[in-house]
Amino acid sequence: MKIIQITDTHLSPMKPHFQANWKPLVDWVDAIKPDLVVHTGDLTVDGADFEEDLIHCREMLRDLRYPTLCVPGNHDIGDLPGTRQPVDGERLSRWRRIIGPDRWMHDLDEWRLVGLNSLIIGSGSSEENEQLAWLEETLRTRAGRRILVFKHKPLFVEDPEEGETGYWGLRPEPRRRLLALFAEHGVELIASGHLHRARIVESTPFRCVWGPASGFTVGPMVTMPVGEVLLGAAIHTLGSTVESRIVPLGTLKPFVIDDVLHEVYPPAPTEASAA
Repeated sequence: MKIIQITDTHLSPMKPHFQANWKPLVDWVDAIKPDLVVHTGDLTVDGADFEEDLIHCREMLRDLRYPTLCVPGNHDIGDLPGTRQPVDGERLSRWRRIIGPDRWMHDLDEWRLVGLNSLIIGSGSSEENEQLAWLEETLRTRAGRRILVFKHKPLFVEDPEEGETGYWGLRPEPRRRLLALFAEHGVELIASGHLHRARIVESTPFRCVWGPASGFTVGPMVTMPVGEVLLGAAIHTLGSTVESRIVPLGTLKPFVIDDVLHEVYPPAPTEASAA
């Protein structure tokens, strides 16, 4: 059984800077003929604020001829409290109405795939508490199925025991809770996106895979100590073991966000500049 993981496509009808990479990505997926496609978030440039972006991505996803599941990214629904676009009821409702559930369980033969909304993990919200209770039940009732988890933000950046990593990873306390829960239930794979870097980590109790973005890479404006800079996707092959492979795609245009950041994600106006 073969699962393709795509991530960080960053599509938008209003800001089509990375749209040229969608068709070659779809063509590659067609050539691989997977059993399932999982998009690990940031479908959009700014679905957190613009419904048009989510609607556009819903239409683009129809180009994929294989069953496809999605989890939200921070550019789709926002991020933790205190950020510029905190997740709220309106943003969550918009995702659920246009794209689908922000968390899900999908059984494939002996496998149970779990999709998580990582943007509420560490928020202290009722949504986070409900998701954690749902996750515990989903793992408890797996009935011998082997578990794979997909989400946008990685559990950690460099090390499972690291401290606060801000924008990039999960907060330490909820990370420790998830690490213990995943280890208890024998989770075999945690697949994520978000970092615009590709990496496979084998040293944890389970494999962690950062799927490479297909929309753009991030240049020197961000210092990321680990991971490989490339555009592509990941393939997870399920058998007696789980085999994960990062696939660079030379057909994708090498967009770098640094070059167009001022156009795609301009800084929010201050009161002084808006006056």
